[in-house]
Amino acid sequence: MTILITGSNGFLGQTILSLLKKSNNIIGLDRILSQNNIVCNLAEKIPQIPFTPQVVIHAAGKAHTIPRTKKDEDEFFKVNYQGTVNLLKGLSALPRLPGQFVFISTVAVYGLEEGEMIDENYPLNGTSAYARSKILAEEAVLQWGKQNNVPVAVLRLPLIAGPDAPGNLGSMMRAVSKGYYFRFGSSSARRSMVLASDLARFIPSLHSAKGIYHLTDGVHPSYRELEEYIASHYGKRIRTLPEGILKASAKAGDLFPWLPVNSSQLKKLSYTLTFSDEKARRELGWNPRPVVGNIW
Repeated sequence: MTILITGSNGFLGQTILSLLKKSNNIIGLDRILSQNNIVCNLAEKIPQIPFTPQVVIHAAGKAHTIPRTKKDEDEFFKVNYQGTVNLLKGLSALPRLPGQFVFISTVAVYGLEEGEMIDENYPLNGTSAYARSKILAEEAVLQWGKQNNVPVAVLRLPLIAGPDAPGNLGSMMRAVSKGYYFRFGSSSARRSMVLASDLARFIPSLHSAKGIYHLTDGVHPSYRELEEYIASHYGKRIRTLPEGILKASAKAGDLFPWLPVNSSQLKKLSYTLTFSDEKARRELGWNPRPVVGNIW
């Protein structure tokens, strides 16, 4: 297939490119020039796309940062919402529209800090700039798909795992590898996550799927299981830090972003938050591997 993927230089974009380029004609769209891609900053410009892709995977977006100013918040909307609108305008200018649009979204749209086996019908209560910008982007792609009779699949994803994962998982992996990761309490809280490589292999099989779907590994490992797996890979041992010291370290991390933990990350370590992927398994044949045991 001929596939256009935005955010082709990002973590997920690179994974998709590397796994699918041997059997598909994949063109990237990114702000940075690299091999076989279209250069465009979607937050500022409507792209000129010189071909009609069969599938569009919109993986470009801003995430994994905490806005500290109004300007920081506005950047989420420029990249995640306006960037999506500009992409749709570029696609609408083509002589023929693509046969499938896949939008990479997030479970952050629900605004939840804890909960178990949340399904796709849960209210969109996210209030962060990231969540709100993704909610608006979802609305834009779904409306565009309906108006133009293009099948749109919105994939609301939890933590995405891989060797160079970004965000909190990446921070955990780096901390463990360098020997300064400490366990907080029993680490029994569970989190939904999914392998980037499983996503990459699965997306081309969607075949004109329509709707909103969660994709997880179905196991929802505990932090302890994840910690032990990562520690085993790096040949490290996980140590437990007294709660008072860890909380003080997290407060310091709020002031100094280069420190390994902040209050937001610490809070997430305390609560279980899992999402049901039963709909994707039933309707799309989603059959993933467990994250623990398969990152590397």
